[in-house]
Formats: sequence, structure tokens, C-alpha cells
Amino acid sequence: MERSRSSGLAPVASYTGADESEDFDSLVRLHRPRVFRFILASLRDRETAENLTQDCFVRAYQARGQFRGASSIATWFMKIAANLVRNHESSSRLKFWRRSLHSGVDMADIGNSIADRQQSAEEAALVQEQVKAIWAAAAGLSARQRTVFLLRFVEDMDLLEIADVTGMKEGTVKTHLFRALQSVRARLGETK
Repeated sequence: MERSRSSGLAPVASYTGADESEDFDSLVRLHRPRVFRFILASLRDRETAENLTQDCFVRAYQARGQFRGASSIATWFMKIAANLVRNHESSSRLKFWRRSLHSGVDMADIGNSIADRQQSAEEAALVQEQVKAIWAAAAGLSARQRTVFLLRFVEDMDLLEIADVTGMKEGTVKTHLFRALQSVRARLGETK
């Protein structure tokens, strides 16, 4: 039985019997933080991110028989999440609600997920400000550039994984990443 590259667990499609839901629950516990972090960073709305994260795993569970192991389970989950974000952003019936409810994410929530490496209070505050500036700059990117940027730098995915998640060719991913980096650097340069 082939093992998933990132989870160390067998592919979803190979689970059978009573252990299936238990094994899937383990996968959810393992991958939920990453999926949630990506959706939250993409949409900057905690409630929507929580809902879409749950929807991601419901859809994955419903489609578990279709998973063939062509990519890792982590990549499969992220592909579902990226599609949910894209669908959410393009949904015209939710535009009014997004505008009215778009209060943004408390940057402390995102900053708190950064590993603490025994920083002083001043260093931690500086890092928090840098993170806020990067999030603000990333928020101004096009949807594709923002997705590629977040998958690369928040989720630490390589270009082939990003291509698999987004359905883009690797060269297209490189182009979007290059343009996103240029834009973020330019915006960060303006704030200095």
C-alpha cells in the first residue's frame, strides 16, 4: 500500500471498514491547521475561514473514494481549499456580505502562529509589525498571485505542489510568484 508523502498515512481511498472514519479524523487533525491558515490568510475573515475549512474536509470525505494518490493528501486538501477560496471570492451573491462583514483578521491571531524563538518584547513587536505590513501588501495582490504567494510563503509549498493545487503550469506559478514578490516588495518599500 502506497503511503502519502506528507502525512505518513495510507491514501484515503485505501481505507476500508470501521477504521476509515477514525483514519480520516486523524488526517483532519493533522492537516486542519494548514488548511485553516491558508484560507484565513486568503480571505482575512475568521468565520468564513472556519466555515470553508470545515467544508474542505466535508468535501474531501465525500470524495475520498476519488483520491488515487497521484499527489499527497496534503496537496489534495490544499487543492480543495484553494478551489473553495476561489469559489467564495467569485460568488457575486456574497459580495455585499463580504463588504459589510469584512472587518479583517486580528493580526495578533496570525502573528501568534509564528514560532516564538525566545524573542524579546521589542523583537516580537517588530516581527508583528513586519507581518502586518506583509499581510497588507499581500491583500492587494490579484487572487492568483495572492494564492501562489500564500501557498509558497505561508504553507512552504514548492512550485510543483503549488502547480498541482492551483491547476496552473509550473512556469505560470513562477510568473505569478515573481510578480507577487515584486508587488509586495514595492509596497513594503513604500511604507518604509
